Amino acid sequence: MMLLIAGSAYGGASVEGSDNAIAGPSANSTTNANSNSNSNLPTNPNPVVRFHAWGGSAQVNSYLTWVAESVERKYSITLTHVKLADTSDAVSRVLAEKAAGNSDNGSVDLIWINGENFAAMKKNALLATGWVSDIANFALTNPDNNSAMVTDFGEPTLGMEAPWGKASMVFYYRKAHFDTFDVPVPRTLEELLQFSQQLPGRFTYPVVTDYLGISFIKYAAIALNSSHQHLFYKPVTQKALEKMTPSLWTYLDALHPTMWRNGEYMVRQASQLQRLIGSGELSLAFSFTAAEIPSAVERFDLPKDVRTFAMSDGSLANVHFIGLPFNSPNHAAAKTVVNFLLSPEAQAKKQRLQVWGDDTVLDTNVLSASQKSLFETQQSHPSALDKSQPTPLYAEPHASWTDALRQAWEERYGARY
Repeated sequence: MMLLIAGSAYGGASVEGSDNAIAGPSANSTTNANSNSNSNLPTNPNPVVRFHAWGGSAQVNSYLTWVAESVERKYSITLTHVKLADTSDAVSRVLAEKAAGNSDNGSVDLIWINGENFAAMKKNALLATGWVSDIANFALTNPDNNSAMVTDFGEPTLGMEAPWGKASMVFYYRKAHFDTFDVPVPRTLEELLQFSQQLPGRFTYPVVTDYLGISFIKYAAIALNSSHQHLFYKPVTQKALEKMTPSLWTYLDALHPTMWRNGEYMVRQASQLQRLIGSGELSLAFSFTAAEIPSAVERFDLPKDVRTFAMSDGSLANVHFIGLPFNSPNHAAAKTVVNFLLSPEAQAKKQRLQVWGDDTVLDTNVLSASQKSLFETQQSHPSALDKSQPTPLYAEPHASWTDALRQAWEERYGARY
């Protein structure tokens, strides 16, 4: 499931390389997709759409403020960003409403989800089905030729959620440190171990209860099992788990004693990695949002010598989605908002480093020349990931692997905070 894609932040399960012609909507059908974008406009003259989405990023919050202003101006829709600390809170709310028999007057109109949260909502029938085909701009993702647009952590989306953006794991480092150490920047897991053994205490990862911590474990497990990677894209079994974890434990057993605080204490949140890089305690860290690194440099949260790169032996990647709860009373207005979020205008703005830096899910091969031009004015930054270089990417394993790997890690290593 590893793909080599130049200038992309997400591989997906079966994305075709840029050298191959991609059969998709023609230029005319692209135009029609946008001209029909108002076909699902709500009949309510002043609808309110409550978008439950993570609120922990100033960039994301600012972008959604712009979206709210845009849909208010274009469609007279009031978009309210309900800021979440944890997406599972909104999932639990919809589940509680269903248990209480609330089938048509829910409190969540849209929800930003993927992975485990989507799997939970799908299992409990908490999402409207088949609605994504009503979204005119969904055709611009070229879903027939890009299974990443209809698959979420190995789970078919079945029209329950629309793709919104994509991201992949990137590493970042203090250039001044490496110049002083006079050692190469590690570009593979094996080189990372060698670096940490040579210069102990300069790297760590968060505990596996944190999304970035478990992401590192999934990345390592996939990269260390090159001959059996296909097993990660099926529901986990005890036999498969026992087959895949020995190489992971061997690697981590060697890495942990060389990490920050000897691996006996690990940070609980991904945000703490930036603080340790900024203070100079760490020389190397990683993120699942490449754009947050140059943004942090611009805010002076990270030093100017920070540089970002992708591992040459592969990078974990995924698409994030927007779901429409089954009991939202504002389906028409919610779909209008999603159609706008998938418009070239909104996707191009979201991709700009100074706005968010979240990579578009649109297939530029099916866009018109004027639509493509919206993506050609992106700015670069010394600390940003160089997307002109080919990046090998691993699709996320089936959602069932996340809990299985987390539990196995906790049983082996225990609490480390």
